[in-house]
Amino acid sequence: MSVHAHPTTPQFSANAHRAMGDGNLQEALARLRVGFSTRRAAAIADLPEFDALRDAARDIKIHTLAHLDLYIEAYEQRVKESGGHVHFARTAEEARRIVLDICAAHGAKTVAKGKSMISEEIALNDALIAAGVRPIETDLGEYIIQLRGEMPSHIIGPAVHLTKDQVEADFRRAHTHLPHDRDLTEPSAMLAEARAVLREKFIAADVGITGANFLIAETGTSVIVTNEGNGDLSQTLPKAHIVLASLEKITPTLEDAAQILRVLARSATGQEMSVYTTFATGPRRAGDPDGPQEYHVVLLDNGRSAMLGTEFEDMLRCIRCGACMNHCPVYHAVGGHAYGWVYPGPMGAVLTPSLIGVEKGGQLPNASTFCGKCEDVCPMRIPLPKMMRHWREREFERHMTARPQRAGLGVWAFFAKRPALYRLGTALAMRALAFTGRTTGRISKLPLAGGWTATRDFPAPQGRTFQSQWRDRTKAKAR
Repeated sequence: MSVHAHPTTPQFSANAHRAMGDGNLQEALARLRVGFSTRRAAAIADLPEFDALRDAARDIKIHTLAHLDLYIEAYEQRVKESGGHVHFARTAEEARRIVLDICAAHGAKTVAKGKSMISEEIALNDALIAAGVRPIETDLGEYIIQLRGEMPSHIIGPAVHLTKDQVEADFRRAHTHLPHDRDLTEPSAMLAEARAVLREKFIAADVGITGANFLIAETGTSVIVTNEGNGDLSQTLPKAHIVLASLEKITPTLEDAAQILRVLARSATGQEMSVYTTFATGPRRAGDPDGPQEYHVVLLDNGRSAMLGTEFEDMLRCIRCGACMNHCPVYHAVGGHAYGWVYPGPMGAVLTPSLIGVEKGGQLPNASTFCGKCEDVCPMRIPLPKMMRHWREREFERHMTARPQRAGLGVWAFFAKRPALYRLGTALAMRALAFTGRTTGRISKLPLAGGWTATRDFPAPQGRTFQSQWRDRTKAKAR
């Protein structure tokens, strides 16, 4: 069974340990640390009104979520008016069944898929293969990881965890019909090879499946944002086009979508706008030169409606730009696969427990330094650290944290509830640590802190405790 059906999130610590020892992964992540973040900073510097646009985009989403039922009804009506069909799926199982029924109705043997995180969430490829339908990922990154039998490691760069040499080896292994001595040393050569292979798949596909960045209630339009054009071919060439999207992708008007688009690409890849922004409204009409004969939208809930009205509702504002993971020190250290399911990084640490339960995803909110960078760069101003703390609280309340951790917190709570004892204990600890590191100013081994000192020294304290300094400063001001 795939990791889609059986997430490895409960083993996050073990996953992370393996990731940090993977030389190829660390080489790939080193490029990520400077790539996306540098381009984002440059793009935002050229747009003085970026923060005002973020506020407007956030407010659009807040308004939409407050009236989501009304906008869903309006969207469904517009899709029907354009000749399309809307299917509501409460669970991943229902969504898979709907897609398989559409494929069966068309006698589909091959499906061309544009990039879709929802298809990953519902483990659609596994279901298609089991039903005798061959899914072909047409996004270059998704195609590469499909060849490897892996999941995406990033929501906008699925193969960002791989090196060029690894991709070349995969192409030589999979494309055996091509000359063995062909030159694949340049990325452009691999890109051309993938384009040639995939072009045949677009033409042969019976059904096309895409995700959606926005679903416009005003017009019944689905919007996809890509840089390769594969999404256009996936939805215009086959006989039927299936859009997979979750409830929160609903956006009131075309103007609202255009407003959010101005912050999406800049936050994701540092572009002013993605190369392709494609609007699709219903099936082919009389006189249209191309387009599908049927247009279906599968609208997935899968736990999202349960988030409305809770402390996790703000997570539904997410537009899947990936900015939070592009700037996250934890993601930079372990990559996306360590998170064990579809959504990695800070947004995954909040969304995953919401969708699969804190019992399976409860370790992920602990994978944070709480540096706040994720919230700082989020174009929708989602308070990710606050929501991760909420999940930590729930994990602690259910006694799901490790016993040593709970015991340590219990000891700390005992002292914290007794200020005089706390001040005495910290003062004694400061003196003991300062004495231990008196020669070099650093401590190489420390009881109960082996996780730290195994890879770095612990700095010896300098001066007095913060509380004693604060007390003296307060007294001085009062004089």
